[in-house]
Amino acid sequence: MLETIKNYFEHIPSAHRAMLLAGGITFFWLIEFVVPLFNFKYNKWKHAGINLFFTFTTIVVNFAFAFVMVKVSDWTIRMQFGLLHLTKLSPWLEAILGLLMLDFMGAYLVHLIEHKVPLLWRFHMVHHADTKVDTTTGNRHHPGESILRALFAILAVFCLGTPMWMVFLYQSLSVVLTQFNHANIYIPKWFDKTVGLIIVSPNMHRVHHHITRPQTDSNYGNIFSFWDRLFRTYNDTPMDQIVYGLDVLDNTKDHSLSYQLNAPFIKSIQVDA
Repeated sequence: MLETIKNYFEHIPSAHRAMLLAGGITFFWLIEFVVPLFNFKYNKWKHAGINLFFTFTTIVVNFAFAFVMVKVSDWTIRMQFGLLHLTKLSPWLEAILGLLMLDFMGAYLVHLIEHKVPLLWRFHMVHHADTKVDTTTGNRHHPGESILRALFAILAVFCLGTPMWMVFLYQSLSVVLTQFNHANIYIPKWFDKTVGLIIVSPNMHRVHHHITRPQTDSNYGNIFSFWDRLFRTYNDTPMDQIVYGLDVLDNTKDHSLSYQLNAPFIKSIQVDA
């Protein structure tokens, strides 16, 4: 079983990765029509436009750094460098540990840092600027933030000594979970009390997109939800109290591409905690 997974993700075609991205957005997009949580009065296609633009820039940035990531991964394997090479675990335990740590370093930790460092927060604000969060919001990242996240992903591969099949598996799971936990779909409470104890649910992540602190500075997880509980950054504000956007930005310009691209460089925007 594990060998089959390794062989597939070690040679996963680019077309399959593209289908995963496009297919996931399409699937959750359609579900949003059927069981939405919030009944937004908006043009869904127009809303998706700016988010898909930033999705495209994220893809370009990740593609540009992919060569470096592969070289770093190959070096760690050749030199037997990194946490995974020190633990000497069974193949299945090694795979689980690798996924956990990739999610911790490549998602939770970098996300937390982006909220704590004012310069990085300026770029991350663009993700929070969406006032009508749906599945297309998941990859709404300013190119500057995409570069930072790519660098953190490479750092995680370096520290862990992660083989590329594991990286591709993690990225595939990350894409789907990002689309899921941003989707504007109704999620029953039983889901949060069961499955939500392991993976990040839309209800959990919606709190993170609330317009003000302390909710904004909580629920940083991407795939696994227990990081926030473990490090006490979990917040369970009820869904009927959630308001999207960001109080330090002009929320009437959440779909202005020029404003969003320039937002990190507007000195008048308050970024201190």
